[in-house]
Amino acid sequence: MTIPTRAPAPAPALIPVQVRAQAAAVRAAYALPRPLRRLIAGAPVRRDGQRLALDAQLLLSLQRISGNHLVRPAGVAASRVGLDHGRHLVSGPVIEPVATREIRIPVEYGELPATLYTPDGLAAPSGLLVFFHGGGWVLGTRTSHDNTARFLARHAGVRVLSVEYRLAPEHVFPAAVDDALAAFDHAHAEAADLGVDPDRIAVGGDSAGGNLAAVTAQLAVRRGGPAPAFQLLFYPAVDASRHRPSRELFADGFLLTSAHMDWFADHYAPEGVDRSDPRLSPLLTPDLTGLPPAYIATAGFDPLRDEGEAYAERLREAGVVVALSRQPDLIHGYINYLGIGRRFREATAEAAGALRLALSPNA
Repeated sequence: MTIPTRAPAPAPALIPVQVRAQAAAVRAAYALPRPLRRLIAGAPVRRDGQRLALDAQLLLSLQRISGNHLVRPAGVAASRVGLDHGRHLVSGPVIEPVATREIRIPVEYGELPATLYTPDGLAAPSGLLVFFHGGGWVLGTRTSHDNTARFLARHAGVRVLSVEYRLAPEHVFPAAVDDALAAFDHAHAEAADLGVDPDRIAVGGDSAGGNLAAVTAQLAVRRGGPAPAFQLLFYPAVDASRHRPSRELFADGFLLTSAHMDWFADHYAPEGVDRSDPRLSPLLTPDLTGLPPAYIATAGFDPLRDEGEAYAERLREAGVVVALSRQPDLIHGYINYLGIGRRFREATAEAAGALRLALSPNA
C-alpha cells in the first residue's frame, strides 16, 4: 500500500534555537580560510600511515567544543534526540529536486514504514537501492539519513527506498534483520508499483545498516529465489565476535569509539545472543559463494575499518566481485556529513558512481 505524501521532516521552526545557532557556527567555521580552519582543528593527525583530512579533523574539534557526542550519558532517548539535532549541523540543505512517497510494507506485526526517493526526471523502470540507515541498531531514522538518501538517488540515478526498521533495545536481534529482509522482498514483489526493474535492486547501508544489507544479501541468496543485484556497504559492522587492530588504534577520539560499539552491541545483542551468529556477524558465514557484487567503503580512522576490509577479502576469496575503497583520511559516518567541507561529498559521490554503474540497464 502506498500513500502519496512528503517524507516526514521537522519544520525549521521546530529546530531548537541552540541547534540553529550551532549549525550557523559550523557553516561559518567551514567557510573560513584554510589556515584558520587548521588553527581550529589543530596540528595534523597521523596514525597507521594515514593523515586525517582537515574536513574530518575540524568536525571532530567542533564536536568536542560543542559537546555533541554520538552517545549521551543520559541514555538511549537522549542519544536519539542528540542525533536528530546533530544532523542539522552537518547534513546541509535539503537536496532537491527529489520526489518522495511514503510506503507501508506489510509485516506480521503490522506495517513497516519506508520512504521512496525518486530524483527528478528519472524514468521508470529504474534501478533501486533498498537502504538501511546506520546508528548501531539503536539510533537513527529515515529522517537522520534523509539527505544521504537524496544524494545517492540523484548522483546514482536510481530510486532509493529508505527503511524504518525496528530499533533496539525495544526490539533486539534479530528484529532488524527480519525487517530488512521483508523490505527487500516487498521491493521485489512490488517493483512495478515502485517504478523499478526487479532485476536491478541493490541493498545498502552504513555501519549497522551496512550490516543489515550484507545479512539480507546472504539470507536472500541462501534461501533461493529473488536476491539483490548489488551490495553498497559503507563501513559495515560485520563481526561482533572479536576486536581487530583498528578497534584499538581508533578506540577513542574519532567520533565512533570502542565504548560506543560495546554500548550498541549490548543493546542490540544482549546477554544470551550468540554474537557469532552470521545474521549478526556476516563475516563468519562459512560459505560466501554466489553473493552479488559489492562496493565496500571503509574509513581510515574508524574502529570498524579492519572488519569491513576482512569481509571484502573473504568475498573475493569466494569468487564474488568486490570493489574495496578505503577512504584513508576519513572517519566513521562520513556519508552523513554532506553539508560541510568537500571531502565527505567526494567520498560519497564515488560510491554513488559505483551504484550507478552496477544498476545501469547495460550492466
